[in-house]
Amino acid sequence: MPSTAPKFGLRPMLPADVPALRDIFSASVEGLTGDDYGVEQQEAWLTAVSDEAAFGERLAGELCLVATLEGAPVGFASLRGNNEIDFLYVHPAVARQGAATKLVDALEKLAGARGATTLTTDASDTAREFFNARGYVAQHRNTVLLGDAWLSNTTMTKQLAAPAAPES
Repeated sequence: MPSTAPKFGLRPMLPADVPALRDIFSASVEGLTGDDYGVEQQEAWLTAVSDEAAFGERLAGELCLVATLEGAPVGFASLRGNNEIDFLYVHPAVARQGAATKLVDALEKLAGARGATTLTTDASDTAREFFNARGYVAQHRNTVLLGDAWLSNTTMTKQLAAPAAPES
């Protein structure tokens, strides 16, 4: 019997989503990044959501979309300004099933509609292959100090399609 891909929904983030998005962030870091980052690095990374109010304020200041499955949040992504993907996290239970693709497709369209010609992200080593497959090109490596741990990521960019000229 053929399996069918989950049907993910998309919607804007609501203030009430912050605890669930914090849990998704934590589950994603803990469950998906172990091949690329050590325990100390993961623990340092998790400090980004230790202050739930500050995390919620950061997301509220960006265009944040939530991927849902049967109405429940399973992933989220955010666009900072017109041209930077800031967050992209999915719960390990739905990893590699299309939630991240749906989120980034939407952010690319929204960025283009806002006039962006290039989209940038600082991709974790875990996410780098995903972005590479979507046409993002590595620009440079970064090393970031979080607490006492150094984490590496890669700044990647993608040229967005030029908006279609209006018909006359």
